[in-house]
Amino acid sequence: MCLILVAWQTHPEFPLVVAANRDEYYVRPSAEADRWPEDPRILGGRDLEAGGTWLALRQDGRFAAVTNVRDGAAKGSRSRGHLPGDFLRGDQDPAAYAAAVDGAQYGGFNLLLADQDSLWYCSNRDGAPRQLAAGTYGLSNHLLDTPWPKLVSAKARFAASLASLPALGGFFDLLADPEIVPDPGLPDTGVALEWERLLSAVFVKSETYGTRASTVLTLGRNGAFRLEERRFGVSGAALGTRRIRS
Repeated sequence: MCLILVAWQTHPEFPLVVAANRDEYYVRPSAEADRWPEDPRILGGRDLEAGGTWLALRQDGRFAAVTNVRDGAAKGSRSRGHLPGDFLRGDQDPAAYAAAVDGAQYGGFNLLLADQDSLWYCSNRDGAPRQLAAGTYGLSNHLLDTPWPKLVSAKARFAASLASLPALGGFFDLLADPEIVPDPGLPDTGVALEWERLLSAVFVKSETYGTRASTVLTLGRNGAFRLEERRFGVSGAALGTRRIRS
C-alpha cells in the first residue's frame, strides 16, 4: 500500500473514513477484497505470495493498514503484510498491540491501527507508537504526514471530499490522479530518477508496476460499514469493482 488517507472522528456521521491506493508489481498474486474464509468477520484484500494484507476491516470496527518505508534497508524476516492481519485476528487494543510489535522482524513499515475508541500510528522508523487525535492524516512510503507533493495534494482533496459523503466519487477521483510531479519537487528516496518520477503520482501506472487497488472505506457511528475496491492491471487497465457493506 503506497497511499493511505484517513479521517478520524472529523465527520458527524462517519468516525472513520479511509481512501487508499495499493501499489505493487502486477505479477505478484493477490485476491480481491472479500470476507476471509478463516474469519468471516474480517474484510479485505490478500497478498497471495506472503499471506498478508495491506488494508482490512473487522466488522466490529477494528481497522488496520500498512505501508512500507522506502529507505533502501534490508527486508525483515517477516512480511509487513502480517501486521494488519495479526491485529484484526486478535483482541488487543491498538495501544497494546503496537507496543508489542517487534519492529526488528520487519522491513521499514508504517502501521495504522484502530478500534471504536482510538487510532494509533506505529512505525519501526519513527520512534514509539502514538495515539492520533481527531483529524485527517496521510501516509505514503515515508513517515506519517511527510509532505511529499502527492501526499499534500491528496490530503487536501480528501478533506474536501468528506463534505460529499456518503457519495464516494470525490475519493476515487483523487485516487485516480496520474499527474507526475516535476523533477524539482521529487523526494530523494534512493531509487533511480525514473522511479522517483513514476512513484510521485497518486495513481501509478507502468508496464510492470503500479496501482493495483483503490479502496474507499467508511465506518458509521451506528457500526455500519461500506468498503469499495477498484482493481487495476498493467498500465492502469480497469479489472473490476468489489463492493461490500453491512
